[in-house]
Amino acid sequence: MVTIDPKLCIGCGVCVKDCPGHVIHIKEGKAEVASHCIKCGHCVAVCPVKAVSIPEYDMEDVEEFVPETFRLSPENYLHAVKFRRSIRDFKEQPLEKEILEHILNAGRYTATAKNAQACTFVVVQDGLDEFKKLFWEEMPSILEVLKEKARRYVRPFTFFYEMWKQDPKNDTFFFNTPCLVVIAAENTLDAGLAAANMENQAVAEGAGILYSGYLVGSISASPKLREWLGTGDKPIACCMLAGYPAVSYKRTAPRKKADIIWK
Repeated sequence: MVTIDPKLCIGCGVCVKDCPGHVIHIKEGKAEVASHCIKCGHCVAVCPVKAVSIPEYDMEDVEEFVPETFRLSPENYLHAVKFRRSIRDFKEQPLEKEILEHILNAGRYTATAKNAQACTFVVVQDGLDEFKKLFWEEMPSILEVLKEKARRYVRPFTFFYEMWKQDPKNDTFFFNTPCLVVIAAENTLDAGLAAANMENQAVAEGAGILYSGYLVGSISASPKLREWLGTGDKPIACCMLAGYPAVSYKRTAPRKKADIIWK
């Protein structure tokens, strides 16, 4: 539960006003948590005197607001969004552990419905060759499942499989990525929001991402692959190939006009 230190609390009420669950009230000049909450942390973030904590979380991980490091110019942010590219050609260099931790933290801090924080992140880098071997061994079984559940994938997946059998370098599922990141989640929106933040962090670190719906479909159709990943019964919601780009883009790509309805 949320803990409010009565010695520090000044009874200002800002946590009461900002609490999305309306479970905090002022009693005898001090804030109190009246009932169970979703532990979103708004009260921790808004308290002017650091009187609030959530003991089961790592409070050392909480950062103070520093205006100079917070604001990103709108122009720079939009430029970054416009300049992003899906990467299909990676350098052999693996992603450093520190860089991966930064990328995962961007996912961990992403908003989730009811603050569930229920995404499972699987990073496959050291064991990627082992996973890819199992993946191709499983492909015949995957194709049989897809014939029953998603026939639209059977033809392209069969083609990719035949290409790979002729030459393993023709790998349209993994390309030459050094790292695979899988997100498992019951709520696909939670996973999608986390993936977007993770990609932005990856780009900021000099890396790049390719979202792979093909891998989501393949892994979802294979109990052996899901067992290897350790995701249990939690649905595979997103797969990302990650690494340092071996290609350099010189400008943004054009897009058609936005379909916007103004009211």
